[in-house]
Amino acid sequence: MNNNGTHPTATVRIQRFNPETDAKPHMQEFEVELKPGTTVLDALHEIKTHQDGSLTFRRSCRHAICGSCAMHVNGKNELVCNAPLKERLDRHGRITIRPLPYLPILKDLVVDRSSFWEQYLRVKPWLTPPEDTPEKEFRMSPEEVAALNNAETCIMCGACYSSCQIVGLTKEYIGPHALLKAFLRVMDPRDSIPGERLADLDDTDGVYRCRTIFNCIDACPKNLNPTLAIETLRKLAQKREAFEQARIERQKHLDEPIPAR
Repeated sequence: MNNNGTHPTATVRIQRFNPETDAKPHMQEFEVELKPGTTVLDALHEIKTHQDGSLTFRRSCRHAICGSCAMHVNGKNELVCNAPLKERLDRHGRITIRPLPYLPILKDLVVDRSSFWEQYLRVKPWLTPPEDTPEKEFRMSPEEVAALNNAETCIMCGACYSSCQIVGLTKEYIGPHALLKAFLRVMDPRDSIPGERLADLDDTDGVYRCRTIFNCIDACPKNLNPTLAIETLRKLAQKREAFEQARIERQKHLDEPIPAR
């Protein structure tokens, strides 16, 4: 806090675009007080509430769970709800916020995620259990759970998808988010259609389109590894029939106790 009792300020540079009045996006600067604990999302709320009510952005849970507030901050995709404002300032006390790249801008920091969700649905992200389900429960070994690599914790924020340079070239590419979900289902012993899933991914817009640039890993706020998931799917696609047969055999024993280690 300054000697006069006020907090220091930060300069927040925001990319603005209103399709009804603007020919192209432009940058606008705002000054906000740099109070202890202020997040980037707090700064956006401060601007919208007290300086410019027309500022448009998405947010919901404020706890890094819903994924709504993913934005392009200082050249990197991240969730702004848990990003400390002070840690994102450059040496001049500035921060630059833009919408997620490679996606059509609807207004200001809000993008059209239609292609994102279309590719997600393309991989059939739901679990397809076998016809003969156990009477009580499915039983997975610790090794089978570990093999999922925490893929179930993906919050579908779009940070990996809009950081992928292949997505920037073509929206036909399935994308790292959807391939991670496909990996989750393929590796789950409770899923009965791994062969069908691998066949659907085995094309030029699927697992072979990835160029292993690792942007998706850097962008993920949950520290997941879509690149490793894609590499695993590539290998499994090459031995799809054997993997499918192994799954059939595994599902004959899903109701049996897991042997003690």
